Amino acid sequence: MCSREMPRRSLLSQVLAAVLVNAVYEMKNYPIVLVNTILSPLSFLLLVVFVTHGSLLGTGIIGGFVMSMFSSGMTLQTDLAHLKNDFKLQDMLVSSPVKWHVYMFGIALSEIVYAMPALVALALLAAYYTALTLAGVVQLTLVLALMFLASMSIGYTLSTFSSDIVQSFAFSRLLSTLFSTLPPVYYPLAFIPMPYRLIAYLSPTTYAAELAHAAAGYASPSAAAVATDWTVLVALTLVLFAIAKKKARWREI
Repeated sequence: MCSREMPRRSLLSQVLAAVLVNAVYEMKNYPIVLVNTILSPLSFLLLVVFVTHGSLLGTGIIGGFVMSMFSSGMTLQTDLAHLKNDFKLQDMLVSSPVKWHVYMFGIALSEIVYAMPALVALALLAAYYTALTLAGVVQLTLVLALMFLASMSIGYTLSTFSSDIVQSFAFSRLLSTLFSTLPPVYYPLAFIPMPYRLIAYLSPTTYAAELAHAAAGYASPSAAAVATDWTVLVALTLVLFAIAKKKARWREI
């Protein structure tokens, strides 16, 4: 057998193991957790529909995608902290050939699998209630991928410093609330009057939501605003990933 094929198989098995342990096992044995996964983005969407009498339904659906991906990345923190502190899994992995980025990617992929019920529900709603074009779907997918990578990097870094699962839950819920519900994710940025709109730009989800809303035709930002949104989102993702690589305590000193 080719020597290159063995490392590839080993890498695939490591990633698959993370998905099975952190997503499939829980979804299969505790299906009640899927209810929470689906209700989290849809509950805010339902509130938006009631308050706006359905006028912001499409915007809310797109916002649900942004919230789901950001929350999935932040959930990485609690899951990694649980595996690290309660099962001492990280201690075992440190002494094994597994690299930190393989471990991180495997757990991150499991979070996307875990979020699939909510994403499928939102996709069905988007197909029926929005007019997303193929180009819009591509742009939305890129935005959501960057949003997930950014929040995943935050979650991973915080998890390595967390000493208790309760602390991890507190950080995860706090950041998810601050970045995915208070900023203009479920409603247009234009609804925020100046100068308060400048405060919204402190949240990375604001840039992602503006691009996502534009991809679905619910916002018409200028070319300069679009360029700024992409620049900030890409730069922020790279910076956060660099911090996760350099500052996270993979090995205890």
